[in-house]
Amino acid sequence: MTTELRTFPPRPLRDITSTYVRQGGCPSYFAQGVADFEPWEQGVEFEVAGTSTVPGWPAGWVSELHEAFGSGVREELAALDPGTTVAVVVVLRSIKVHEVDSNALAFRHAGRLAVRNALVEAYGPPPRPRRDRT
Repeated sequence: MTTELRTFPPRPLRDITSTYVRQGGCPSYFAQGVADFEPWEQGVEFEVAGTSTVPGWPAGWVSELHEAFGSGVREELAALDPGTTVAVVVVLRSIKVHEVDSNALAFRHAGRLAVRNALVEAYGPPPRPRRDRT
């Protein structure tokens, strides 16, 4: 099996939306983020746009959600195939929160989902396993 060498992202990927929702009882989780993935120097740079605010919420609390989203992005990018060179700046453009169900863990998951969604946008869906018809 040959590993294809590639650089992520191959081009600017704008408005990548990720939503993490788990409603199965208490606690429930909700996080939504919109991010841009831009080609950059090798490595991962994470930034938060001034538009990523939540009116009425304390700045420290929102900052914690931003940091959790960035952690999820970094974790997911670190888990990519060895043949993928990561050279990206991720700009978190906006977030949506639920007054009860939003927390750092939900935003960490949303960050991971953002990377998965960006990979699909860049390279298409992953290949599906073939069923053996014998």
